[in-house]
Amino acid sequence: MENVNLTPKDIVNKHFKQKMRGYDSIEVDEFLDDVIQDYETYAKENQRLQMENDRLLKKVDELTKQVAVGKTGTTARPASNASTNMDILKRLSNLERHVFGAQLNDDVNRGNRF
Repeated sequence: MENVNLTPKDIVNKHFKQKMRGYDSIEVDEFLDDVIQDYETYAKENQRLQMENDRLLKKVDELTKQVAVGKTGTTARPASNASTNMDILKRLSNLERHVFGAQLNDDVNRGNRF
């Protein structure tokens, strides 16, 4: 509320000079009472919205950090998964060579015997 010149208290405490042909003071007071109520409502709503805005900004910061961590985590995971998968494939290949290679050697040796 940077550009606010009056507070509800300023409005309540405002006194006008009386002149012969001035406004009806009772009517002015009743109008100012209405202005005060509206002004207080406005100030409360402005404060509530400011608090909500602060809360939402914190939430945005929190979610932004989570997204940043998630992106970092997802880029690291495929690299580790890729190396893990590569290791598994190498082991499987070696195992196949060992098992099937032995069978091929046995088949070749049997063929030579017959």
